[in-house]
Amino acid sequence: MAAHIRLAAASSSSSSITLLSSSSSSTIFTKIKSIPHLGFSFSVTNSTFFHPFSVTNSTKTWKRMNHTLIAKASLGLTYPAVIEPHKFSFAAKDIDLAEWKGDILAVGVTEKDMIKDENLKFQNSVLKKLDLHLNGLLSEVSAEEDFTGKAGQSTILRLSGLGTKRVSLVGLGKGLTGSSTSAYRSLGESVASAAKASQANNVAVTLASTQELTPELKLATASSIATGALLGTYEDNRFKSESKKLALKSIDFLGLGTGPELEKKLKYTEDVCAGVILGKELVNAPPNVLTPEVLAEEAEKIASTHSDVFTTTILDTEQCKELKMGSYLGVAAASTNPPKFIHLCYKPPTGAVKTKLALVGKGLTFDSGGYNIKTGPGCLIELMKFDMGGSAAVLGAAKALGQIKPAGVEVHFIVAACENMISGTAMRPGDILTASNGKTIEVNNTDAEGRLTLADALVYACNQGVDKIVDLATLTGACIVALGPSIAGIFTPSDSLAKEVVAASEVAGEKLWRLPMEESYWESMKSGVADMVNTGGRQGGSITAALFLKQFVDEKVEWLHIDMAGPVWNDKKKAATGFAVPTLVEWVVANSSS
Repeated sequence: MAAHIRLAAASSSSSSITLLSSSSSSTIFTKIKSIPHLGFSFSVTNSTFFHPFSVTNSTKTWKRMNHTLIAKASLGLTYPAVIEPHKFSFAAKDIDLAEWKGDILAVGVTEKDMIKDENLKFQNSVLKKLDLHLNGLLSEVSAEEDFTGKAGQSTILRLSGLGTKRVSLVGLGKGLTGSSTSAYRSLGESVASAAKASQANNVAVTLASTQELTPELKLATASSIATGALLGTYEDNRFKSESKKLALKSIDFLGLGTGPELEKKLKYTEDVCAGVILGKELVNAPPNVLTPEVLAEEAEKIASTHSDVFTTTILDTEQCKELKMGSYLGVAAASTNPPKFIHLCYKPPTGAVKTKLALVGKGLTFDSGGYNIKTGPGCLIELMKFDMGGSAAVLGAAKALGQIKPAGVEVHFIVAACENMISGTAMRPGDILTASNGKTIEVNNTDAEGRLTLADALVYACNQGVDKIVDLATLTGACIVALGPSIAGIFTPSDSLAKEVVAASEVAGEKLWRLPMEESYWESMKSGVADMVNTGGRQGGSITAALFLKQFVDEKVEWLHIDMAGPVWNDKKKAATGFAVPTLVEWVVANSSS
């Protein structure tokens, strides 16, 4: 019979633990010898009394589990450093370029702006005036470096004896329209890169041509540039032993208008970027640090920070059993890290609620594939920390909306967080799971697990009485094959909801593409012994996955599924993108009465 152990009389500063046991001390010390020493000393006393008890010493927590002691400490002794995000201010100024004084003046130029006359002088009035101020140096250097304003080009001039220390030209491409979000964002990123490299304190940004921009487009342009600068200056250094501090204090916008509307737009942009950065950090965090419990704690942190608009509910295994979430719990069964079902609810601080929305995010903090373990080249098992990218987008949007506080809309943020692991308690190919709406699922592939967790999450969302649901998931490799790494696939029976979400993505500068929900493909999802199987094979894999999810959505609720397996991660930067946070925020705000 296993020893019954109680941890007793220890505080956060204690260095000893007393073990009360009904078994002999030799039995217990045999158990303890197999546990890595974490700085505690042990003593044993006999007792018939037992009560589950946990004690914390610094960052290490011990719990009684299955009659043994298990250390619940971060695997590898890895803990994220607490790094305050770098902050700088934005200001809009109505002054001549030649009058501005600071470290870098960045000018966004198109190929048309760079056209010169027969004397090799700029025809663009802004560049012509600036070149005159610089004694022809701007036209000379641009010619020497063959700078033509193509997208991705940039050049920088170091100056002396003038109020501005550097002038940079940044290429924006052939020509700009009001929808050129990515070009303006690239301008902001280029400014951030230059500021980092030179450790600049003060930067100004302007465009060579603004006459075609309406006041509304000037607001959108400033917002896109600010987004590029905010995200371009951000670096996730929480897991690095050293990090370089930025010197940037301010960015001025010249020629893009002034006043309260612009200030409001820039504040909104900062709020959205704060949500994007949270989304990036959640995905970047390794799975030995970001467990389902830690993800739930992040949700609670958002709720406590914005307690005037948020309430939170975190369901444990037993509570999920009461709600009959067999599909979700089947995935979670193998892991020693228990699942956490997260429900954040946003309600506006004042006014009536006119629309109820739900954002549902896939929350697999690590996906091994289960018994259908991920093997072979291209399986990406080493990146399966990003399998909770959908939940990161949902929580990132929650953070942003908690700061923006849109009126007239109630939003439910739902995540069925867990790990897909392998153990003696794991679900097996051939098992049948019963979801909370009573439908049964034959598991023919344990690596098609995200849809199993989303099934119960979607049923739960519908039970909240919502009008519309958007779910997000790094669901299928098939979607990456179809659309590549930069575009997410969307699936929905609702044309109107598709238009809403696509419109929001265009404002946000993110790429979505609607794929068909071909009902005839459902034949491949039928089971001989249950209501359905969980995967229909390789052909049309993204479509059959969406058809599977549809089985768990109330017909009265408008629903859209986003498969973001491609754009969740940037291979070149080896980091998360924060994808979908801006789109979700724009969609919620568009549904509000703000």
